[in-house]
Amino acid sequence: MWYYFIIAGVLSGIIGGMGMGGGTILIPILTIFLGISQHISQGVNLAVFVPLATIAIIIHAKNKLIDYKTFFYVILPAISSSILFSFLSNGISTHLLKFIFAIFLIVLGSVMFFVAIFGRDKKLTKRLGV
Repeated sequence: MWYYFIIAGVLSGIIGGMGMGGGTILIPILTIFLGISQHISQGVNLAVFVPLATIAIIIHAKNKLIDYKTFFYVILPAISSSILFSFLSNGISTHLLKFIFAIFLIVLGSVMFFVAIFGRDKKLTKRLGV
């Protein structure tokens, strides 16, 4: 059974490497197919995300692909809200956490769908925040 976890990690790594975010595939695989609770799945995703995001930042920095002015405006609220909501998620039910994650996936999928259909139109991209 351990090999299912390796397959889940490889799939989420491939998806994450494509730029979508590995958690969008890792969390559903762990919860739906492997029977892991939503809280544990999201914790595993966070534990995997931090070192991988650090490596991605280093690679992008070496390739001069980071706008540092924007980076610092984004990174501080992202880190602080991640920590805050990690603690808050412990206090809510698994059912509610699954519902919130489902809404997140629906919104993410909708944005990706519209960007794929309409392309990267600057006005639409600005409105969608992509």
